[in-house]
Amino acid sequence: MDIEVTGRRALVTGAGAGIGAAVVRALARHGARVALCAHDERELAELTEELRSTGAEVHPICADLSDAGAVACVEAGCRATLGGCDILVNNVGIAPLQPFEQAGPDDWEALFRLNLLAAVALTRAFLPDMRAQQWGRIVMTGSTLAKYPTAAQVPYAASKAALAVTAKALAREYAADGVLVNSVMPGRIRTSLWERAARARAGGADSTGELVAARSRDIPLGRFGRPQEVANVVLFLVSELASYVNGVALDVDGGLAPHVY
Repeated sequence: MDIEVTGRRALVTGAGAGIGAAVVRALARHGARVALCAHDERELAELTEELRSTGAEVHPICADLSDAGAVACVEAGCRATLGGCDILVNNVGIAPLQPFEQAGPDDWEALFRLNLLAAVALTRAFLPDMRAQQWGRIVMTGSTLAKYPTAAQVPYAASKAALAVTAKALAREYAADGVLVNSVMPGRIRTSLWERAARARAGGADSTGELVAARSRDIPLGRFGRPQEVANVVLFLVSELASYVNGVALDVDGGLAPHVY
């Protein structure tokens, strides 16, 4: 059986670049009808133009999901263009490098609002429809830091751990309704978001390559991952090839994880 999502209605958040854009490309390439949500109008327009030139059906929704009120707009946009949602990929998030002692209450709240609560709200919006039709796929984009956190990103790791726990609980609750919920846990993936953080940490663009090389040494595959490699796993999870995969938090990290399970 080939991976097949033709005709499925998908909503991907954080879709303007990086992993989100790669997921949109993968879904569109395999026949899904995709609503792509991001806050950057330019990135949305460029990706939409790229995919429509291939004949894909994609619908951009510009929204900032750190604003709780934007969730209703995204839901309305998805329903207006696609008539609903069969596949929900909760990918939006931010990952600041911030020592624990420097992260105040506002920082924690902002992270949880975007990284966790936006996913919760969109899942609540579309879950009843998925249950009614007895078919749905929900994928949360987490992080391996949720399993083995570092002191430099405590609030981020906590938000992603909460997201993974939410996915696991939903997977147990709604599997009988044909709704499968899983998490992908990317490790070190070279995205524009990571590049910006690396430049800030390395002190300039010239040092970024050295930082990448240094951070690649303890990855068994010897390199950072590519966004499309995470997207391929998402595509598998929402396809019928993964019809008995439910409630997993699947590491996509080149073998970096120190744990066995």
